[in-house]
Amino acid sequence: MTARPSGLRERKKQATRKALREAALRLALERGPENVRVDDIAEAAGVSPRTYNNYFSSREQAIVAAITADREARVAAAVAARPSDVPLADAVVDAIVEQYTEPDETTRDVLLMVTTRPALRDAFIDAARSIERPLADAIASRLGDADSVTPHVLAASVAAAVHVALERWVTPELPSPTGLVVPRGSLPDLLRSALAPLRPALDAADTRQER
Repeated sequence: MTARPSGLRERKKQATRKALREAALRLALERGPENVRVDDIAEAAGVSPRTYNNYFSSREQAIVAAITADREARVAAAVAARPSDVPLADAVVDAIVEQYTEPDETTRDVLLMVTTRPALRDAFIDAARSIERPLADAIASRLGDADSVTPHVLAASVAAAVHVALERWVTPELPSPTGLVVPRGSLPDLLRSALAPLRPALDAADTRQER
C-alpha cells in the first residue's frame, strides 16, 4: 500500500525542519552564533532562505530547536503513557521533570553557548510554551474532557510554570563580569517547585472526572 500524499508531505516537512535545526546548531558551534546568517543555515540544509522562513523566524529559534526538538511531543506522550490510576498531578509533573532532566556533557557544551548569549537564552526559555497544545490534548484524553476549557487552562499554566523554572535556572542572581552564566540549582528541583502550586488544580480536575 502506498503512503497517502498528505503523510508524505508531512514527513518531508519534518525532515526539512530537522535538517535546518541541525545545520543551525552545527554552524553556531563551529563559528559562534553571531557569525551565522540565515542564508548560511539554509545553504547548509540544502534549501532556500525563503523555505527557512517557513520554519523558523530567526537563527536563534533554529539553534534552540536543535536542543528542544520534539520535546513537546515527548512530554505529551509521557503524560499519556502514565497508568490511569496515577493522579493527573503526578503524571504531569513526572513527565515534565523526565523530559527536562539534567543534560549530559555534550548538551552542557551547547547550553553554555545558549546561556551566554541573551538572544539564545530568551529563545530557549520561550521554547517552553510549545508544550502547551500537545499537553492540553494529553490532559483532555486522560480526563475524557475534550470540550471544556479545563485541559487548555491547565496546560497553559504548566507551560508558564516551566517557563519560570527555566528562566530562573539560566538567569544569574548577580551580573557576572565575565558574562558567564552558570545554571543555578537543580533543574528538576526548580521544575517541581514551580509546578507545586498547580497540583491543587490538577487534583481538582481529577476529582471532577471521578464524579
